[in-house]
Amino acid sequence: MRKSDAFLTLSAVLLLLLGASFADAARGLVREEPALERKAEMVGRLGLTDLVLFTEARYTRHPSQADLHSAFQDHPFAMDHFPTGSLLPPPILKGRP
Repeated sequence: MRKSDAFLTLSAVLLLLLGASFADAARGLVREEPALERKAEMVGRLGLTDLVLFTEARYTRHPSQADLHSAFQDHPFAMDHFPTGSLLPPPILKGRP
């Protein structure tokens, strides 16, 4: 077997596995739909906030947890000391220039 044939065979197998993973995910979503609906109803009833993905930079936290009185990170040339600043930009505030 040539190397190109082995590569094409491996690529085809991997593509089939990728397709199978998407099919399994769709089947799992249908299976878990009632549980997701119950959780969504509970979140609405309890008034829970969004998930917090980052905790360090104040603008990457949920607005209900933000430090609105920070003195040093608000001007355009401020250095960003946190690595999540490169992943998530500061929010665009309406009504401010």
